[in-house]
Amino acid sequence: MQTVETIENRLFQLAPKAGAMDWDNVGLLVGDPAQAVTRVLVALDITEPVVREAISLGAQLIVAHHPVMNCTWLPVQTLREDTPQGHLLRSLVRSDISAICMHTNLDVASGGVNDALLDALKLVDPGPLAPDGLGRVGTVPDGPLPLGEYAKRVSEQLHCNGVRYADAGIPVHRVAVGGGACAEYAAEARSLGCDTFVTADLKYHDFLNAVPQGINLIDAGHFPTENVVCAVLIKTLQDTFPDLTIQKSTSLEEVIQYDVKGDS
Repeated sequence: MQTVETIENRLFQLAPKAGAMDWDNVGLLVGDPAQAVTRVLVALDITEPVVREAISLGAQLIVAHHPVMNCTWLPVQTLREDTPQGHLLRSLVRSDISAICMHTNLDVASGGVNDALLDALKLVDPGPLAPDGLGRVGTVPDGPLPLGEYAKRVSEQLHCNGVRYADAGIPVHRVAVGGGACAEYAAEARSLGCDTFVTADLKYHDFLNAVPQGINLIDAGHFPTENVVCAVLIKTLQDTFPDLTIQKSTSLEEVIQYDVKGDS
């Protein structure tokens, strides 16, 4: 029978801990390394609905991308039932459910978040984006395409509720991708000859500066650009531990909705 520790070790083979940024919190964050595991729930985030789903399924372990706690963002000063963070962590502990989180180490890993995003967008001729391992670049096989057409394709391929984009007036051919919030790599993408950058969490001035920088920007959302890695986690664990029951969470979906302006 597998344990939390053996599963964590396999995930660190996929995404070595050394790849995590120094502010990050990765690996086993809640639970007992020696705990026996027969059922695993995989999700992008560990939320209250995800914990309830794990309880209902009888899972002993949740494997997620985003850390269930990170003291850089939100210091754990108390573990109170009447706070959102405290209630979530107490729910895990009460139910004896462990939590393993693979975050920035999975972003930079070969075969991790950004390779999964590149594959989901069906880009070819892959290459690196940044020296730190974040991001990838690839080519649209049937390009060049008008940006509006390509933005629609991205939305469909990533199952987005919608995308935001800025048009620099350049057809789409060579594309950079950065799962999650990677706005700071737009200039890097342009220097590599990319005409388009697909990422998430872009601000107004990111879009405003895109046109003079000569690069199209597509904000496809944090959830859609990273949720693609869940399939990688499931396959990695299922191939290594065929005796485990591994399921993807059905309770966690994109929370951002769009009110689309209709024709007048």
